[in-house]
Amino acid sequence: MAVSETELHKEAERLYQNLKNVGWTFEDCEIIAPLTLEINQLKKEKNAIILAHSYVTPDIIFGVADYSGDSLGLSKQAAETDADIIIFSGVVFMAETAKILSPEKTVIVPSREAGCSLADAITGEDVRKLKEQFPGVLVVAYVNTTADVKAEADICVTSANVEDIVNKLDAERIIFIPDKNMANYLRRVTDKEIIDYEGTCIVHDNINPSSIELARERYGQDIVILAHSECPPDVIDRVDFVEGTSGMRKYIASHPEKKRFMLATECGLADRFSVEFPDREFIGSCVLCPYMKRNELRNILQALKDPKPDQIITIPEEIRVKAKRSLDRMFEMS
Repeated sequence: MAVSETELHKEAERLYQNLKNVGWTFEDCEIIAPLTLEINQLKKEKNAIILAHSYVTPDIIFGVADYSGDSLGLSKQAAETDADIIIFSGVVFMAETAKILSPEKTVIVPSREAGCSLADAITGEDVRKLKEQFPGVLVVAYVNTTADVKAEADICVTSANVEDIVNKLDAERIIFIPDKNMANYLRRVTDKEIIDYEGTCIVHDNINPSSIELARERYGQDIVILAHSECPPDVIDRVDFVEGTSGMRKYIASHPEKKRFMLATECGLADRFSVEFPDREFIGSCVLCPYMKRNELRNILQALKDPKPDQIITIPEEIRVKAKRSLDRMFEMS
């Protein structure tokens, strides 16, 4: 795509207004300006939108994304648009969720290697075995699961609504899959019996409680520490607030008097919040998701231009319909 020097300079300036808050120089923005210009032009030509999870890099979030946030919120937004094509800059299970909710749209993932340790921890067959082992017990599936797992579940939940939905369920005993750490968190906030599974998030499971203690020692009462509910119990014990990414954002927005935060979650969220709340200071956990970082401007451009067959999300209709049922039940109870 041929562009003038004036267009490139203007694009670099646009990028710099946001990315300077996370350490990018104007020269850095000049380097990626040709890519972001081409991607944004192709989106218009192909009636496409780009969804970016909060853990991908800020050049994607603030350079080419139409919507950014958590996985389910993005999929719901995409279903409400008239776009023909959805590029989901996140991980594969998120793109599957978008396809479940928007079967008529073409959903593309930039990197098929962008997996998820939680989603990869359990299969539909594993859920069927659990149901045989615990007959009649409701299966509650975290949204961080594949379509075939959602299809076997009774209801899905997110980190934002899991506590509310589990407490509303007409059951004294549930199977919660696949996040063992979130199951442990649930035991703190419900009287129900929780049958758990052995899955964990490789990011949150590796957040060190000593980093929380060091932050307390350094900043004292001047720091508010927020943790994702996928974190281990010894991290949860040491923080001020526990929620998912959207809950953390709401907390920060509703507490303008708080100026310094530590985020016990994937480091990308600190970058996003540093741009969105430039008057605050954010300290990340220094734990990166290797899967999320497989999303790059170059593979987004390639996916828009000429997607490979394995980048295009396909789900057998029988599985899609059953998976959507578990998501619909969640929407009804939220």
